[in-house]
Order: sequence, then structure tokens, then C-alpha cells
Amino acid sequence: MADIQQIPVTTIDGRDTTLAEHDGKVLLVVNVASQCGLTPQYEGLQALYDAKRGDGLEILGFPANDFAGQEPGTDDEIAAFCSTSYSVSFPMYSKIPVTGEGKHPLYAALTEAAPEAQGDPDAFRSILNDAGIDATEAPEVLWNFEKFLVARDGTVVGRFAPAVAPDAPELVAAIDAELGR
Repeated sequence: MADIQQIPVTTIDGRDTTLAEHDGKVLLVVNVASQCGLTPQYEGLQALYDAKRGDGLEILGFPANDFAGQEPGTDDEIAAFCSTSYSVSFPMYSKIPVTGEGKHPLYAALTEAAPEAQGDPDAFRSILNDAGIDATEAPEVLWNFEKFLVARDGTVVGRFAPAVAPDAPELVAAIDAELGR
């Protein structure tokens, strides 16, 4: 399995980097979209970031247009939306594919390391299927706002389904455990 901290990524403002710039931090990696029913999770993610950043949490947003075209914008448009609509201050990255054969190497590594999500992904999959949307199957990312928890050493230690809100007790408890709180 690839060391996720060494996989090349690009920030939303076009800077090439790796997740190693967050070495020693607990990471919550989230695929995001601006035109999704779950988009209000940006508010909860920002509140979580504000509350736990000082303890060593970094939330990393990766826009993706994989699900029903819900992130059609350019990186500049996405950055402006996040700033003006949700006052997002956590690191955002360039739009990438998170599913299928062309998925970004970061998401290939994340889904390999944590093939199953907590938080009843089957119930969310049923909602999508009932709405006439062909849902992905594990280990693929199910939808926007799926969350991967990465320990300080770069080990993927958790994966949470899209419907798990940023303030959900199970997510907060997992983050606190990694932060040593």
C-alpha cells in the first residue's frame, strides 16, 4: 500500500505538494461538493476544525465531481464558494476523481486501507438507489462527504459514510482518540 503522505496532490490554488506537509497531525480527508444535499456539512467541518485544530487536527477537502455532477466548478469557483458561503479555512485541494479506474492515487490508497465505512453506508446506498441513482459498491467512495480518518503516522484508522455528520459522536470520539484526548 502506498504511503499516503508521499502521494502528490495539488492545493486548490495550484501549489504542488504532498500530505507530508501535515506530518504529525491527525487528518480528516473529505471529498466535498458544492451542489449536494450534504453541502451544509461544510459548516460542521469548519466548526470541527475550529474546535480541534489547536489539538492537532487538519481537515483536508478534496472537491470531486464524481456524483451526479455536484461539483462542476473550477478550482477558483470552488474556493470562492467555500470562502463566501461557509467561511472555510481548512486546507482545500484541487478537484480530483475519487472513484472508478481514473481515481486519484490518494483515494486509491485510502479505499484500499479502509474498504468499509462506518455509519450505515447500506442505508445511504438504499436512499440513492430509491432515488434512481446507481450507488457505488464498497470499497468505492459512496458519495460526497465521505470521511477518512488518518492517524499522526499516516495510517488510515477510520472511514465514515457520507451521512455521518461532522459532529456525530462516533466521528468525534474517533478523532479525539487519535488526538489523545
